[in-house]
Amino acid sequence: MDRDSLADFLRIRRERLRPEDVGLPAGLRRRTPGLRREEVASLATMSADYYTRLEQGRGPRPSRPVLTGLARALRLSDDERDHLFRLAGEQPGPPPGPPADVRSGVLRMLARLDVPGIVLDAKYDVLAWNPLAAALITDFSALPPRDRNLLRLRFLTPATDLFGAAATKEFAREAAADLRAATGRYPDDPSISALVRDLLEGSEEFATIWELHEVANQQSLCQTINHPVVGRIDVICEILVVPERDQRVVLYTAEPGSPSDQAVRLLDVIGTQTLSS
Repeated sequence: MDRDSLADFLRIRRERLRPEDVGLPAGLRRRTPGLRREEVASLATMSADYYTRLEQGRGPRPSRPVLTGLARALRLSDDERDHLFRLAGEQPGPPPGPPADVRSGVLRMLARLDVPGIVLDAKYDVLAWNPLAAALITDFSALPPRDRNLLRLRFLTPATDLFGAAATKEFAREAAADLRAATGRYPDDPSISALVRDLLEGSEEFATIWELHEVANQQSLCQTINHPVVGRIDVICEILVVPERDQRVVLYTAEPGSPSDQAVRLLDVIGTQTLSS
């Protein structure tokens, strides 16, 4: 264990984080840059005294759960997490699960977009969305967190008829291959295991695709959405990767001037309200 290097690394990473990066209020009195030590300790679920001793190079060798908590609290990338483990004399091993926190800059960008946009993690959980995406796909805020998942919507809720059959066959196959790649990156994540189990039990289509054992990372796709108010919308999904979070920003665009584009513009006015006749 390299105590001095570990202490320097923790201090530097703490000072680089802003309170808003971790969902904390900035406050009016911050005499030093970044987070306070007690804030990192709270986010990592450890005592402030223990964290302080680690940052001062006089703490005991941290356990793997402690290191995992520190990596989560400091919003470390996979490479930074591995470095933290090695400084503490531990082999990194696979990350525990896909990060669920979305960078504040990504959230600000999402809010300013004039096209539907969502943020997905590695298992297709919808972590953030803008109002147009809620109007286009579904009001995610009305769903339990567990159900805010595009694979659950695609394979386990066919009665909604949200996704058009032809255009989403390719999405179904590519998404299943993408999910299999995620099981390799996060072999110990219980939420991914539960998702795969539910999909296998609830969808013959998914089970058939899963048996192909295809592995791939999805980069772009075309999709048809059968909207209950404005009808069929053909969209192209552009995917922007956030590598340090293993997340993707998905933007839904339509051909300018097309009926689908006009339908999206109408949704911008309608929002998630239900039109009455």
